[in-house]
Amino acid sequence: MTNPLLGIDLGGTKIEVAALAPDDGRFLLRERIATPLGGYDALLAAMSELVARAEAALGVQGLPLGVGIPGCLSPASGVVKGANTTVLNGRSLDRDLARLLHRPVRIENDANCLAVSEAVDGAGRGARLVFAAILGTGVGAGIAIDGQAWVGAHGIAGEWGHNAAPRLPEDRGVPTPHCWCGRGMCNETVLSGLGFAADHLRHGGVGLDARGIVEAARQGDAGAQASLARYIERLAGALAQVINLLDPDVIVLGGGLSNVGELFDAVPAKWPRHVFSDVVATPLRPALHGDSSGVRGAAWLWRASSK
Repeated sequence: MTNPLLGIDLGGTKIEVAALAPDDGRFLLRERIATPLGGYDALLAAMSELVARAEAALGVQGLPLGVGIPGCLSPASGVVKGANTTVLNGRSLDRDLARLLHRPVRIENDANCLAVSEAVDGAGRGARLVFAAILGTGVGAGIAIDGQAWVGAHGIAGEWGHNAAPRLPEDRGVPTPHCWCGRGMCNETVLSGLGFAADHLRHGGVGLDARGIVEAARQGDAGAQASLARYIERLAGALAQVINLLDPDVIVLGGGLSNVGELFDAVPAKWPRHVFSDVVATPLRPALHGDSSGVRGAAWLWRASSK
């Protein structure tokens, strides 16, 4: 076997390191720690320590490192932008880690890591073009082509979370949600877990989180059923736009709301009236690797170079 592939998933609450066997994607090791609160230098130190422990356990030194982050690198400046782990913003994370660890480092958005992971050996295995969306506390998405992340000319390919969300007749007379990005009704404002809960409140529901709304809908609560129906309608319309633009071979959903099984039949059933085609056979699938996809995708960033 050639050298393991090493990846880190850097999140707001946890940092995870993993090593994959390059031939079959087996986990050779995994370790998670809580994300330190001491600022940027503390993050660098924590990642350095995780890498050192991983390589000691593997008996290999100097492995190239892939890192998934909740933001992206600006192709213009080379620094992190748009990260909700805000201490990363404006920092040259790849260069700083490379100097600290004395090795090459590749940085990619966490949603792109999801897309890569699921394209290589997950729910999109064998597909040429995979679109993967994270429906969690926020909304993100990524594109993988031939198992590689596609970031585009400005590093924003797949930033579907900040496209305009579909408006429904039921939204008339209801306050319009505004996104933290400064724009209007983004997909994130209604398709994230927080957005789903806020939409339920705006339409007269009681204070429930996303899981509570789904459970109430399953138990026959009319208001919760209406909120879930709006969510399905919006998600169908938003993903239909992706099909019209990219025509992906498969769409993969990750994040907490990907556990709502009703989505995988109800959403595709609504696509034919939105998609400019006489046939819409695009598969919609849950992420095979679940919350492991982030760190797996980070490790797979070096897959092409490992052959």
